[in-house]
Amino acid sequence: MRWRLPEERPAEPPTGFKIAHPMLSQDGSRAGFTGVSLGGALPYGVLDEAHCVYGLRHRAPHRRCDCGFHCVHDRTAAEAMLCTAEHRTAVLLEVSVLGAYLRFELGFRYARQRVRTATVGPCSCGSVAVALADAGWGRPGWRALAASCAGCVRGRPSVSLATFARLGGEGLRVRAGAAASGGDLPEGLGVSELVAEAALLQARLDWFQTQLARLEPGERGSGQG
Repeated sequence: MRWRLPEERPAEPPTGFKIAHPMLSQDGSRAGFTGVSLGGALPYGVLDEAHCVYGLRHRAPHRRCDCGFHCVHDRTAAEAMLCTAEHRTAVLLEVSVLGAYLRFELGFRYARQRVRTATVGPCSCGSVAVALADAGWGRPGWRALAASCAGCVRGRPSVSLATFARLGGEGLRVRAGAAASGGDLPEGLGVSELVAEAALLQARLDWFQTQLARLEPGERGSGQG
């Protein structure tokens, strides 16, 4: 006797969250994404259908395979994956789960998806991103991109966030996340305080240079053996 899993027929497609690396086709005409785990070798479009990564002919998601798109229910859980070193340049995606899907405790494995929103993190320097620039790696026919501010693009191949959304199509929205927090600065230290500290340090440096200039040439070298 075979037990059938309960079937869901939601009125609206479920929403999920995941992380992925933004990708740009070699000719610059298409934008897409690639996963960070099992399906990382197969870039996909904003609206796309999953295929078995093992080359098997069954339709994804198959219950006896781990193929298909993957996402989690909770946005915070997806954001937590961006903390790992290998995922720092990935972006956060909000997706619509389409077609057949399998529900798990933490998320879905499913057949089709539409990427609705991509949130780009800060540039590696901590500034708010204004573009997606060549990340220095890719897949055959695809160039991986990473968040970049205007000052760090430095002539690398890049596209603006708006251009990436246009190339992705299907109503994709791309937005920049917040800048990295300046945790190294003392609490409450603003621009005026920093200017005052810099002026004080400069005054001290000027004083030491004046004292050094008053020393006789012989005194400067008296410590040499």
